Amino acid sequence: MSDGGKKPPAAPAPAPAPAPGATPAAAFADRTFTNPILPGMYPDPSICRVGADFYLVNSSFEYFPGVPIFHSRDLVNWTQIGHVLTRDSQLDLTGVYSSGGIYAPTLRHHAGRFYMITTLVGVPGHGGNFFVTAEDPRGPWSDPIWLDRGETGGFDPSLLFAGGDVYYLRDGKGSDKDHPRVYQARIDPKTGALREPMQPIWNGTGGIWPEGAHVYEMKGRYYLFAAEGGTEYGHSEVVGRSASPSGPFEAYPGNPILTHRDRADHPIQATGHADVVELDDGTVWAVFLGVRPQGGRYQHLGRETFLAPVKFSADGWPMIGDAGHVEPSMPAPRLPPQPAAPVRARDDFDRPALGLEWIFVRNPKAGDVSLTARPGFLRIAGSPVTLNDVGSPAMIVRRQQHIRAQWRAALEFVPRAVNEEAGLTIRANERFHYDLAVRLGDFGREVVLMYYTGGKSTVMGKTPIPDGPVMLEISADAASYRFAVAGGRPLPPLPTRGLSAEEIHRLDRNHFTGAVIGLYATGNGKRSTTPADFDWFEYEPVEK
Repeated sequence: MSDGGKKPPAAPAPAPAPAPGATPAAAFADRTFTNPILPGMYPDPSICRVGADFYLVNSSFEYFPGVPIFHSRDLVNWTQIGHVLTRDSQLDLTGVYSSGGIYAPTLRHHAGRFYMITTLVGVPGHGGNFFVTAEDPRGPWSDPIWLDRGETGGFDPSLLFAGGDVYYLRDGKGSDKDHPRVYQARIDPKTGALREPMQPIWNGTGGIWPEGAHVYEMKGRYYLFAAEGGTEYGHSEVVGRSASPSGPFEAYPGNPILTHRDRADHPIQATGHADVVELDDGTVWAVFLGVRPQGGRYQHLGRETFLAPVKFSADGWPMIGDAGHVEPSMPAPRLPPQPAAPVRARDDFDRPALGLEWIFVRNPKAGDVSLTARPGFLRIAGSPVTLNDVGSPAMIVRRQQHIRAQWRAALEFVPRAVNEEAGLTIRANERFHYDLAVRLGDFGREVVLMYYTGGKSTVMGKTPIPDGPVMLEISADAASYRFAVAGGRPLPPLPTRGLSAEEIHRLDRNHFTGAVIGLYATGNGKRSTTPADFDWFEYEPVEK
């Protein structure tokens, strides 16, 4: 299975691959790698191959830019090369609720062009399924070509290029709301127009929420891979096969081919939603999502990207990992190792643009964040939007990618009114976040630790601070976040469980994202009269 075609320009940073035959694959046979290959909130991975290069995308939900895209030569080490949806004309997240937005992208390459197809959820009047295209994966990508407008058109779309046709797959109406079916039709890849009515090709194997389906032409057959069981602890991947891309698809009697629902004590859970790629040596590899619960069945980093081999039986049925199970350490693909380009641990905000690790909550507002207003600083002008609003706060965030880590920031901020604040936040969504905020108190500036759960706020601690720059610090382990202010009084820790998907679901609503660390300023309903200037931000992992 290959997405051959014209090879795009090489991605930045990676070293050239050895010439064919220069190093036997056996030379790399004893290598291992560590799962997850993309730690932190990188769910719903989709992968394609172009020659020696691999590209991967993930869901991005309410965050902007949308759909991070990565490059690798060895399937293990990945370097982010951009985002697919970088313009408001491609992605308007105005009013999107948290855990809405961009769902389950699929990335494919055909005849010199990349295609990314996805679903926009939670946008009244203009959501649905669309795709964008580009000749270079770093962009620019086209404006959307819509296939199904509105959210009645299904979700989790995919594309298959086979036999001169382009097939469009998506979930749609089934026997009930928990058992959708997979539908398919041929389309015009230039306009998105259907060439025939959508027809069901897969009813699932009986589990809830058959979704994330992909069809591959591979090893002389057509294989349909799909997730089942919901994207929680019952998650799984199943497979069917056919002689035709339109089916009928015979379900594998040994399904599921990937699940950890029978391994309650394993450190990796909720495995499923896979996409696969075939190498020149005939081996097949799957990327898929999973979680790493802490302190019981609570996960706060979000769904992450994992990797495992796909092994085929003598009669041609695939199985992911070791009989459907995967481990934190596994044998690596027989490809030359290639380290990922490093991300700077300390950002001095001295570059002309933010690093690709930084994202916004929904589309940013002009003038809220600047690297030029005060050179060498990130200036955030506090807007009326608060961290509790379904809006676009004046803030930049990046994913928490390590269970044990420490974050520090140097902030210059002199609030002139009691409504003005700036600082650091650990965000799950606008109703669940922990804020370490500089404010104006009764006796001058102070740092306040706020606990927001279900939209209700609690002051957990305060400490006065002297004039001048202030250094804020948050450190994390599996159980708690700890907060500190240089020269200030100790502040109480807060539980990581409070920002977990399970706790948020129990108290409030479904939650599909992971924790992010944010630098922010707000006037809490008014425009701030003074900006917040961040001199630097530091992310120090304690372990992967």
